[in-house]
Amino acid sequence: MSEAFHHRFPTYEVLDKWDSPSWNDQTRAVIKKRLEDVPERRFLSETEWEILVAMCDRLIPQPDRGNRPVPIVPFIDEKLFKNQGDGYRFEGMPPMREAWRQGIKAIDEEARAHWGGGFRELPHNQQEAVLGAIQHNDIRSSAWDGLSPRRFFSALLRTTVSVYYAHPAAWNEIGFGGPASPRGYFRLGFDRRDPWEAEERYD
Repeated sequence: MSEAFHHRFPTYEVLDKWDSPSWNDQTRAVIKKRLEDVPERRFLSETEWEILVAMCDRLIPQPDRGNRPVPIVPFIDEKLFKNQGDGYRFEGMPPMREAWRQGIKAIDEEARAHWGGGFRELPHNQQEAVLGAIQHNDIRSSAWDGLSPRRFFSALLRTTVSVYYAHPAAWNEIGFGGPASPRGYFRLGFDRRDPWEAEERYD
């Protein structure tokens, strides 16, 4: 989980498409909402929120964004508040809301079991060690009772990455042009790109 960051598309800015044929009014409205309307905390407690922020900061560090990181936890909280599941649940796993509350608490307890302090209070290297231990099922806390550590870590990682790359501020990193409506994409083959797509370069 290195904090070094190298841009593959250093000259690319997806928002330059704002008034181009790539986006229509509906597309602009959706992107504007995602950029400007950050959900408030409505489901997680303040402590759960802060622990989850610390975890997301280790899963996707954003050292290059200064004081304007992509907001991840607000959108996870919104998903939990609305009880918007993924359409499936692994056998033996608690319902989504219960799983997240228990998982956040269990990770905090795991931090105490491994390093003697809550997850938020640990230095970054120890936070990463805790997440790595959970990923490999190296569990010492009883707070996981009835919840698979590996499956919760998988859900945590998948959701964090999904929220991050759903945000337009992250699209520049992967050269994504956003929803191409009404223009569409045409050159869909391997290593092919449309003229309006980003060209990969390294800074």
